[in-house]
Amino acid sequence: MARQRLPVILAACVACLLGPVAAASACDNASTTPTRATIADARSATLCLINEARAKHGLGRLGSAGSLVRAASAHSRDMAVHDFFSHDSPGGSTPKDRIAGAGYLDGASSWAIGETIAWGSGGLATPASIVRSWLRSPGHRAILLDDRYDDAGIGIAIGAPGIAGGATFTGDFGERG
Repeated sequence: MARQRLPVILAACVACLLGPVAAASACDNASTTPTRATIADARSATLCLINEARAKHGLGRLGSAGSLVRAASAHSRDMAVHDFFSHDSPGGSTPKDRIAGAGYLDGASSWAIGETIAWGSGGLATPASIVRSWLRSPGHRAILLDDRYDDAGIGIAIGAPGIAGGATFTGDFGERG
C-alpha cells in the first residue's frame, strides 16, 4: 500500500490589512496591480518573489506546476465570484480535493501540499504586497519557506471578497514522491 504524507499546511491572509513597504526586487511586474490583461505577468512575479525569499534562506527554487496553477486559479476565481475567503469552498472542496482534482497527486506514492490565500485592493493587491504579507505571517512564511516543496502554482483572480475591485491570490505548493 502506498504511504502518503498527509500534512496539509494551510494559512489565510488579508493583505489589505498590511501597509506597503518598499523592497528591492529583480522580479518584473512585482509592483503592478494585476488586471485581466496582466494576470500571467502577476502570477510570474509572485512566484519570482517567493523564489527570491527562498533563495535568501538557502532554499531551492520552486518550479511552476500546471496542475497546481489550475487548482490555485480556480480557487481564486471561486472566492472572487462567490464572495467568500476560505481554504474550504462553500461547496465543501478542500485544498487537497482541488489539487488532486487538477491531477497533481496522480501516481504519487507520497506527497505534501500547502496553500496560502490573500486578497488586496489598490497598491495592496500587487504581487510584492501579497508576498510581503505572506512572509510577515508565521503560518504563511512556514509554507513559503518549507523545504519539502518543489512545485508551486499561483492563481490570481480580479475581484476580492466583499469589495469592489482588488485581486484574490491563491498559492498552492507541493512535493510528490
